[in-house]
Amino acid sequence: MSNSPQKDQLIRYHVLVSGKVQGVGYRMSVLQAAQKLSLNGWVRNLSDGRVEAVFEGNISDTKQMVDWCRQGNKMAVVEDIASKQETPEGIQGFEISR
Repeated sequence: MSNSPQKDQLIRYHVLVSGKVQGVGYRMSVLQAAQKLSLNGWVRNLSDGRVEAVFEGNISDTKQMVDWCRQGNKMAVVEDIASKQETPEGIQGFEISR
């Protein structure tokens, strides 16, 4: 019996979210959702009103987090999301960055 390579493979997504995503608790909700999925990375506000995030973890959990970002929390109004896959850097933990 072998482990599914999809389950164990480390993947990284870099995400930019636009809409009403600042001042509505979006970053804190991202932090909580990412920690619940045991993902590593960070989230921060950008000066143009978007939120930027990086998620590293296994394929299924990381894709689930990117899907979560498309909806956001109750107060957010997500208009668009751009995501791209990148090479994982081995980040440890998840934080709200400045």
